[in-house]
Amino acid sequence: MSNISRRDAIKTALAGSAAFAASGLKASVNQTRTTAKEPLKGNIHHSVSKWCFGDIPLDEFCDICKGIGIESVELLDPKDWDTVKNHGLTVAMAQGAGLGIDRGFNDRSLHDELVASYEKVIPIVAEAGLTNLICFSGRRNGVTDLQGWENCEIGLKRITPIAEKYNVVLTMELLNTNGHKDYLCSRTYWGAELCRRVGSPNLKLLYDIYHMQIMEGDIINNIRKYHQYFSHVHTGGNPGRGEIDETQEIYYPAIMKALVELGYKGFVGQEFVPKQKDKIASLEKCIRICDV
Repeated sequence: MSNISRRDAIKTALAGSAAFAASGLKASVNQTRTTAKEPLKGNIHHSVSKWCFGDIPLDEFCDICKGIGIESVELLDPKDWDTVKNHGLTVAMAQGAGLGIDRGFNDRSLHDELVASYEKVIPIVAEAGLTNLICFSGRRNGVTDLQGWENCEIGLKRITPIAEKYNVVLTMELLNTNGHKDYLCSRTYWGAELCRRVGSPNLKLLYDIYHMQIMEGDIINNIRKYHQYFSHVHTGGNPGRGEIDETQEIYYPAIMKALVELGYKGFVGQEFVPKQKDKIASLEKCIRICDV
């Protein structure tokens, strides 16, 4: 699993592939199911990205998450939302629109196709009772920050009215350029300025702590400065995107406390790729690290 990337996962989703190896299914059955030893504090709304636990069937994974106290399983396409909802959970960050991480709103030649995709999916998100729908800037492709702001603003302003109509929040993810070469929305200030330029309450940012630790650090100060533009937060250990425990450099309890102190009410989605053998034990451990 340590070799799986978000890019690979999204490409797989866009291709419509949902097949699992028989050996993976067998392994998932043997995962240790844990139940929260004590109730979670409730200050943080906990979510988890399903792609990080790809060898566990969704129905089984939802059951495990509910036992831990997780409220959401995220980054899922519309075909999977009912499965999550049937377990009494939500999808805190939906996907299913757009053209993937690399082909986003910075490319004006893609605007018509992107707009058509989001116009189709936004009402489906609303009908499902969900709120956040992910979007991407795409690659920089040689443009300056200013040109990138202008390109993305033009495209996004074509769909924010329908997002406002259906009360869906378009959420652009901040990513690092080491793992996502040439990605444009790779600094918090850039994403925040884009939100300001578009001027819609229905365009926000997905603040990914792992990615921003790589790009700029100074996590808590940037959260304090720009949190009004965040609709969602992701975790991940650095270096290596493993567990967010003592094996990596980011101290997540302090970050979570800062979010609580600022009144952040969105979800915190675990997006680490488990390196330990017992993936579910790792998930519960990381949830509790963030449960301040």
